[in-house]
Amino acid sequence: MNTHIDLITVTIKLFAIYQEVYQKSEINLTIPANSKAQDILSIMSKEKPLLKSWINITKIAVNLEIVNPDYLLHNGDEIALIPPVSGG
Repeated sequence: MNTHIDLITVTIKLFAIYQEVYQKSEINLTIPANSKAQDILSIMSKEKPLLKSWINITKIAVNLEIVNPDYLLHNGDEIALIPPVSGG
């Protein structure tokens, strides 16, 4: 039985609340191959529970294009998490 899991590495660009919580503008994550865009939000909310309330209202862009939550990620993808922005 093969228990080897293929992994990919993605870069996550952080904005607004995500940047505040992580105190960085970007992070790299190593995740299982066949992960979907929405999986990134799940991983991050487990790591930083303060982000849970933002998961369902955050848009996800991969390589500068907004994608559906079920978009399949690839090694080297650049992901931007875009929460709603208020201001005037």
